Amino acid sequence: MKKFLALLLAGVLVISMVACVNDVVDPNNPDDPDTPDVSGDEQEVKIEDVYETIVNLDKYEYGKDYTALYEAVGKNITIDQVTEDPETGLAYIEVEGQKYELGLDFLSMAMVYNCQVPEGSDMTADDVYADWYRLFIQKWNAILPEIPLYSNEYYDLYNAKITGVQEFPTNPYWSVSSALIDWASEKDDKSIIIGSTTDLSGKFRFSNFGSSSPGSADLDIETLVYGLGTVVTGSDGLYQWNNTAVKSHTEADNDDGSKTFTIEIYDDLKLSDGTPITAKNYLYTTLVYSTPVAAQAAGMDHMSGMQIVGYDAFAAFDGANEGVTVGEGDDAVVATKALAGLRLINDYTFSVTIDAEYLPYYYDIAYAGFSPVAQALWLNDCDIADDGNGAYITGNFYAKEGDSYTYAAHVTASALNTDQTYPYSGPYMVESYDTATKEAVLVKNPNFKGDYKGTVPAIEKVIYKKIVSSTQLDDLLAGNLDFIAGITGGDETNEAVSAADNSNGAYAYIHYSRAGYGKLGFRADFGPTQFTEVRLAIAYCMDRATFAKEFTGGYGGVVDGPYYSNSWMHQAALADGMQLQAYPTSADAAIDMLVAGGWIWDAEGKPYVEGVRYKAIHKDDIKAQDITFQSKDGAYKVNLVGDYYYMPLVINWYGTTDNPFTDQLVTGFMENANIAAAGIEVQNQIGEFAPMLDELYQMAVYGYYAGTPMYNAFNFATGFTSAAYAWNYNCTIDPAMYDNYSQWYVKDAADVMWLND
Repeated sequence: MKKFLALLLAGVLVISMVACVNDVVDPNNPDDPDTPDVSGDEQEVKIEDVYETIVNLDKYEYGKDYTALYEAVGKNITIDQVTEDPETGLAYIEVEGQKYELGLDFLSMAMVYNCQVPEGSDMTADDVYADWYRLFIQKWNAILPEIPLYSNEYYDLYNAKITGVQEFPTNPYWSVSSALIDWASEKDDKSIIIGSTTDLSGKFRFSNFGSSSPGSADLDIETLVYGLGTVVTGSDGLYQWNNTAVKSHTEADNDDGSKTFTIEIYDDLKLSDGTPITAKNYLYTTLVYSTPVAAQAAGMDHMSGMQIVGYDAFAAFDGANEGVTVGEGDDAVVATKALAGLRLINDYTFSVTIDAEYLPYYYDIAYAGFSPVAQALWLNDCDIADDGNGAYITGNFYAKEGDSYTYAAHVTASALNTDQTYPYSGPYMVESYDTATKEAVLVKNPNFKGDYKGTVPAIEKVIYKKIVSSTQLDDLLAGNLDFIAGITGGDETNEAVSAADNSNGAYAYIHYSRAGYGKLGFRADFGPTQFTEVRLAIAYCMDRATFAKEFTGGYGGVVDGPYYSNSWMHQAALADGMQLQAYPTSADAAIDMLVAGGWIWDAEGKPYVEGVRYKAIHKDDIKAQDITFQSKDGAYKVNLVGDYYYMPLVINWYGTTDNPFTDQLVTGFMENANIAAAGIEVQNQIGEFAPMLDELYQMAVYGYYAGTPMYNAFNFATGFTSAAYAWNYNCTIDPAMYDNYSQWYVKDAADVMWLND
């Protein structure tokens, strides 16, 4: 007889608490004679005989009772020390005679931080990176934190009066907000009108402000108004030095394992109001967003300087505790006002020293990336200085009223500033923003020196507006829009291509494969979706291939993990034998998966017969937010019977409005006959994107979350458009970073290393 975790998930813990069942059906061998029948009422089944407590991490202290496996031993592991199960694709290491499975946190960290070539190997750093990548994708695929449903071909349709698009096209790494600097407009006012189905929120100065990921529309505006960065991404999607802004740069590997980048900028750089840009302008954002002042302003700690030597001591400084020890044990630091690894050398030269903890890093050039901002944006009447021990903030920046930093209000207001109160560094500056229509108007920055190629914009005005997918083509044909990016879906694509082909040259299009996918995402630490078997069962219930074909109209397909099929590392992983489970449609497989996971009860704690399945969780194991979990309509609730809570297999799904993807999920997911046959109940809410994000974050980032968790499934999309394919810290099990950095809200049991066993 096999226990559930060993049998099915190889020790995967998907949240801070998981229960499992002993001696239940093996989904790969349902006829196992040692497996008891608990799917009906033919025999008496006692909960005590089939329930086994695993762990509730909320009951333990991180760093004292447990830690992350990578944090404990990861730096000492090289790729040649990893073994791989040939059947499952799961990876393992052995430490002091004990075998450990490698979880998402370990693999995501190793993928970028452990790319050193093993001694005596003929591998390259690229080979090592691709190997870690393969193991990460295989592990991700095995526990499925979210379900990819389509990866499509993108079509961009545009007004032919916008010239240069064919010569300088968009691509997965080069959005319209980046590409349009190479275009021109033959319209009378030399403008371009572009749109997004995602609302602008007004976070143009720092699109990540108060959240772990930016809204795509806000990020577009940020791209247009920021420029002159030291390290940038080119149209090929790769990092490079920006020779328009950087006069010289050096790199030095230090004896303690740290690395120092020294950067000299040109002395002719200016902000949009003509103010000269100096080295100071490049340091303001990193310094401010490494302080408790900005953490209070944002409602979260953005940890901008986390990788820089001296960050912990600087972040602990509160304005009045210079030289004071903060924290206890291994976490203790001596607070200091200066960030030691960030040096202001002279008016046009600065350096950054990266802590050895974050090296070697596959994308280490990114550590040298800084963008200039106006001094007053974050600091008002304060400034920065360097007396030889590192850069620090001067003035009354840390002043308090009671327990609150008074400057936090300024930081918040600046982060949400949408006018020209503060000058810009990029090719454009915001002229106006209408909060009601979600429309922003940007005009050329007359003092912009150029992008990394030295190009300055020819388009005089950029109008960025909210559009609706169902009417965007009508807007374009009516002259209310000049560029539609990312058209997808069979009907929409066919209609767009036909409109261009029959326009007598008035409209044209380009197309490319998407680096990303539309998905059914989960809050994988709350309600039923915190359990891996539930996510896998949903995947088995859905016909993903048909879903993708119908949604894209044949202009795309489906992927089995968070990857871009055409990326170099994915091609290398395939060549090295990467194995992925496609989760073919099977209601029987879904049921077997759920039975194996312990969804074998009804609401009263009796063996399941029909309707909605329930899972038993002992009262000592359940989390507080799971006790109050219920279906959207309140018909199904967590029910206490004796010492066990019984959780209903309910998926509360939040879908976004005016979205064909949402429409197809109604039939392909919520009304799916396999879902009902498996004993799963799906209820939904259709609403706007920002409230949906608040429910996903379980935080009032946009002011909508009321404080009670409800929804555990969401539909939106994800993309891999960064120059760095890196998930480091996004899979953390460290509570100090979990809320702010989690990508899928999943805690992998393989990443837990117990201390003092």
